[in-house]
Amino acid sequence: MKLPLQIHFLGLEPSQAVEAAAREKAEKLDRFAPDLMSCRVTIEQRNKHQHQGRSFAVRIAATLPGHELNVDRVHDEDVYVALRDAFDDMKRQLEDAVRRIRGDEKLHATPLHGEVVRFADDGQSGFIRTPDGDEYWFGADNVAGLPFEHLALGTEVQFIPEGAAQGRQAKRVSVGKHHLG
Repeated sequence: MKLPLQIHFLGLEPSQAVEAAAREKAEKLDRFAPDLMSCRVTIEQRNKHQHQGRSFAVRIAATLPGHELNVDRVHDEDVYVALRDAFDDMKRQLEDAVRRIRGDEKLHATPLHGEVVRFADDGQSGFIRTPDGDEYWFGADNVAGLPFEHLALGTEVQFIPEGAAQGRQAKRVSVGKHHLG
């Protein structure tokens, strides 16, 4: 990164642990896009005066030559989850910008459809079966749009398939109007 990373805390005391986590994630972005000019991270505690339901908002602004990238409105009750999600969003934006700079076209992964067929004993993961009979593992952090706990056996989902060391994995699992078949 050409300019030093900037990290700002709003509505909460600066935390060395949170700052270290943000720096580590920013270093990964810098390795991915070496021409990254600057990166500003703002970590804000919202609803500060509530005893329950406090959430953290993370915003990231990054600059590449000819590109201004922004991630805004990433909220979670866990500051580390909000950081992870915001940096994941920024990485996707950087990937797109780097492809545009190189003149490459982005290839979108084709989503698959299936249904939740079982949950693991850990209470934080489960399995999806496609109409072809293939099974994909997914963790609670792979579910988008609703809490993992709201999934039930037989729930129809859409997901992005990915190979993993443990076998097939489902990423970006979402519930909605999906048609199996």
